[in-house]
Amino acid sequence: MATETATETQFSQGKEKSVICMTCHGADGISIINTYPNLQGQKQAYFVAALKAYKLRQRNGGLAILMHAQADALSEKDMQDIAFYFNQVTSTPLKNDD
Repeated sequence: MATETATETQFSQGKEKSVICMTCHGADGISIINTYPNLQGQKQAYFVAALKAYKLRQRNGGLAILMHAQADALSEKDMQDIAFYFNQVTSTPLKNDD
């Protein structure tokens, strides 16, 4: 039960911290912009490693400059929480009322 509460807490914290991510990467991490990757379902370790690489300026291609500023503002815990959220979140399919 304690693990379930910790999981729910981390999910909620990750969701709060990821709101800015959704500006480019879409609601629940599904991007509608072709050049921006989807974050939903991403492996946590990869996600954290990518954020750290942006923060350390080890990723520099494409639109990396946009991610540098975002990663600079994140603590290790923030990165873990956001990675957990996007790994766990699933989208609810839109209903077709036709």
